[in-house]
Amino acid sequence: MARWLKTSISAEDKAEADAKVRATVEGLLADIARRGDAAVREMSVKFDKWERQDYRLTDAEIKDSLSQLRGQDLEDIRFAQEQVRNFAQAQKDALRDIEVETQPGVVLGHKNIPVNSVGCYVPGGKYPLLASAHMSVVTAKVAGVPRIITCAPPFEGRPAPAIVAAQHLAGADVIYCLGGVQAVGAMALGTESIAPVDMLVGPGNAFVAEAKRQLYGRVGIDLFAGPTETLVIADETVDAEICATDLLGQAEHGPTSPAILLTDSEKLARETLAEVERLLGILPTAAIARQSWRDYGEVIVCDGLEEMVREADRIASEHVQVMTRDDDHFLKNMTNYGALFLGPRTNVSYGDKVIGTNHTLPTQKAARYTGGLWVGKFLKTVTYQRVLTDEASARIGEVCSRLCMLEGFAGHAEQANIRVRRYGGRNIPYATAAEKI
Repeated sequence: MARWLKTSISAEDKAEADAKVRATVEGLLADIARRGDAAVREMSVKFDKWERQDYRLTDAEIKDSLSQLRGQDLEDIRFAQEQVRNFAQAQKDALRDIEVETQPGVVLGHKNIPVNSVGCYVPGGKYPLLASAHMSVVTAKVAGVPRIITCAPPFEGRPAPAIVAAQHLAGADVIYCLGGVQAVGAMALGTESIAPVDMLVGPGNAFVAEAKRQLYGRVGIDLFAGPTETLVIADETVDAEICATDLLGQAEHGPTSPAILLTDSEKLARETLAEVERLLGILPTAAIARQSWRDYGEVIVCDGLEEMVREADRIASEHVQVMTRDDDHFLKNMTNYGALFLGPRTNVSYGDKVIGTNHTLPTQKAARYTGGLWVGKFLKTVTYQRVLTDEASARIGEVCSRLCMLEGFAGHAEQANIRVRRYGGRNIPYATAAEKI
């Protein structure tokens, strides 16, 4: 039976915090819908201390941002974007339009059509998370989205040069320096200066995530996203230092980021607890990581491989780092995860920044029913049908009419009956005809 050597705060405390965020976001979105640009500007001043007449960056500002980066920085951004682009293209190539004749004279098909406009949110309040531009903009470009706009908050009182460069090099059509609820609200609802989009994508803090949740339906979203989560599954084939490093490497995202160690070795579990404390003494981001580990960190000891798989699927973590004597066992048997990182040679940071898989992934147990952002999220798979012969139309029509009348839909039945009369030569009277076929 699984044993907890360390637990996180209670579900009740988490729910109370979520309720406060929901109420705040609801009011902010209503204000944007009512007052447009004026509300957005007030929120930007209040939350980001950032005001300007037009939040859209000019070509000169974009060029200036690129000029502030070293040549190596730009090369690294291009390298990372190329990895994301290559993998997204491979995913797109795996999709295809289809058309099949399901029976004589009846043709069914589907097409994959990109959505018309996407708003990509790139977080950057605490850290300039330029990698989110790669994941959203590059992937949308590969999908063929015609209009892509981006929003990122100011960093230290100005547009973050690295984020601007990443957005521009990824292919964003319009770049705004705007953060938080005001950014996603403006993109989804539209204002006097920002035309609304059809879909919102990208990670963000709890308020951004809640705004996307409340806007879902009015626009599409990539997925419901909460704080970054990491699950390290390890046995004694690795040591406490690498386990603690991989836990704290994600805990630094924010004070509510869960980091969980799942192991079948109590010795490794206790050594990792000690190593976490040692690393918190030297990690530059320890102030955030310590709070996250204190409130949301967990250490779970299991009785063997199968219990580790069951517990991992119950947790359904966003990131799952697997470092065991049989990593493929987890690949073959786990069903609930955002992304797997198999073996000690790779890690979540590779996925977050450079290797090519997308880092926008399901959190808060959403991995039970969805994967992460990928090129297919920007595509609508839509169906069509055509009937090639009179005989096929009449044949399908007769069955359709009977089924419609079973449901009491006489009007639906008549849509079938008129085709039976015209293409099948049957003299069927109006409305009650279905009962006689």
